[in-house]
Amino acid sequence: MKFFLKCNEAAQVCDKTQYKEASFLDKVMLKVHLLMCKLCRDYTKRNVALTKKIESANIKTLSESEKQQIKNRLQQ
Repeated sequence: MKFFLKCNEAAQVCDKTQYKEASFLDKVMLKVHLLMCKLCRDYTKRNVALTKKIESANIKTLSESEKQQIKNRLQQ
């Protein structure tokens, strides 16, 4: 079993972690990699900050019925 990640693999695991898709082993391997790699630590910090900003933006989207109404108007 491979325990050490390459930087591109660490970035993928970081992204998976942000979306809560990473396994426990993935998270452990990422933490080990982050202990040794400053570039990936910086990437992770930026990724976390971006996710927090997006979550706090309170973005509202159209409901499915509103989208359908717009489609119908455009087709007419």
